[in-house]
Amino acid sequence: MKIRTFLLPFIFLSSIVFPSFGKTATSSLYVHYIDVGQGDSIYIKTSDGEDILIDGGNNDKGDDVVAYLQQQHVDDIEIMIATHPDVDHIGGLDTVLKSFKVEQVYAPRVSHTTQSYLDFLNAVKNEGLTIQTAQKGTALGLNDVSAIFVGPVKSYSTDDTNDWSAVLKLTYGKRSFLFTGDVETTAESDMIASKQNLRADVIKIGHHGAKTSTSEVFLNGVKPTYAVISVGKENTYGHPTAEVINRLKIHKINIFRTDQQGTIIAKTDGTHLSFNVRPITSNSNIAH
Repeated sequence: MKIRTFLLPFIFLSSIVFPSFGKTATSSLYVHYIDVGQGDSIYIKTSDGEDILIDGGNNDKGDDVVAYLQQQHVDDIEIMIATHPDVDHIGGLDTVLKSFKVEQVYAPRVSHTTQSYLDFLNAVKNEGLTIQTAQKGTALGLNDVSAIFVGPVKSYSTDDTNDWSAVLKLTYGKRSFLFTGDVETTAESDMIASKQNLRADVIKIGHHGAKTSTSEVFLNGVKPTYAVISVGKENTYGHPTAEVINRLKIHKINIFRTDQQGTIIAKTDGTHLSFNVRPITSNSNIAH
């Protein structure tokens, strides 16, 4: 798959704002929901110039993720997060580790026996790194943003790794993002019960829009204005499901989809929030 490069201007009220990338500090934070087909990969550039990568797509998407990061002039990665061991999330991370200097790696304390997961572990070891545990309350040491894991809040069965997903809340100024991996309704309920502040302007929809995620109680807790669904075209799983799409529409949440729009890029200066494309499903009362 050829990942499309960013060519469109940002849509921000009535003004046209062009993105600025590179290692130098800027006044804005950028979140790239990279189109990796049926999988997840999210690149974050903070206003202080720090680079964060959450997941790396499937095994065959590693080179695409590396190419995309190179297009954004990434020279090293301060923080890499593997949300959980599923191949469509960690499959490409070994390629990224071989291609960039990575300073810190976070992952939940759950293991897997697949070759893809072993490849990831070996790549981390070969770079002389150790995996730091992603769990509720663990904060990332970033200069200009608040980034803290709000999940997992407890241990789950190792038979299904989705609820183990590392869930990160990132806040810059007045704007916030929630990155959910493949978290399902059990872990969603546990996060709500933990009384954490889960409120976020933008939510990355869990498990590519599967009906086992994005519960009513979770949406009521997060109260997002925008939802991004990372999903492959004509995938065999039926993602995103009609149940999730309808639930988002009922809550009047603006919806973005990588299968229909390619890579989605959000930009915020801590107050204003804009995207490189318009939502597929939009609440007409919200300017974007």
